[in-house]
Amino acid sequence: MGCPGHRADPALIRTGLLGGSFNPAHGAHRQISLMAAKALGLDEVWWLVSPGNPLKPKAGMAPLPVRLRYAQRMAQRSPIRATAIEQHMGTRYTVDTLRMLKQRHPKRAFIWLMGADNLAQFSDWKDWRQIAKTMPIAVIARPGYDAPARASRAMGWLRGFVRPRSAATMWTMWRPPALVLLRFRPDKTSATALRRADPAWTSAIPQTPVRDAVTHRLVD
Repeated sequence: MGCPGHRADPALIRTGLLGGSFNPAHGAHRQISLMAAKALGLDEVWWLVSPGNPLKPKAGMAPLPVRLRYAQRMAQRSPIRATAIEQHMGTRYTVDTLRMLKQRHPKRAFIWLMGADNLAQFSDWKDWRQIAKTMPIAVIARPGYDAPARASRAMGWLRGFVRPRSAATMWTMWRPPALVLLRFRPDKTSATALRRADPAWTSAIPQTPVRDAVTHRLVD
């Protein structure tokens, strides 16, 4: 529900944020981003390519410029923009990233996009309730994770803030916490499986600095 009398500014750029290691980015990332963009009426989706996920091991993590360059290739010819803006801002945790993005981009309305697998462990994230209070969240179903997500500690708290799927395009008028559940035809592709199938996937990617699609700075 929105604030009484509140109206979203139609001039705001409606932007979805999908965070992750993108090690590597793949077709499922692209699919859910484009489907979420359609369901939520987004102008853009930003892939926040993390310098390092605090909840994931560093072993096997490709260098940031490699992951960013590969993500940009996967995002070609779409409203998706792959960015390493967290490195530029110096943020390590999602709660700090979202707060700073809102401060730095007042002409954008942001919604956080996350898979059901992340919702299942959302309560392990730093200040996860504050994340939910910072901007609306859209949770995208993932095969095998729906039941753990529904039974999770975080969902126990967020359940009272769920908004109807039929009102998904109205998210800019919602006062956080606000959660909408989205379900699309599943794509079972995973970065783990791709790395296992091709351990040398980074060998074909240039190791040189890459221009960030959002900050326009070189990432090295």
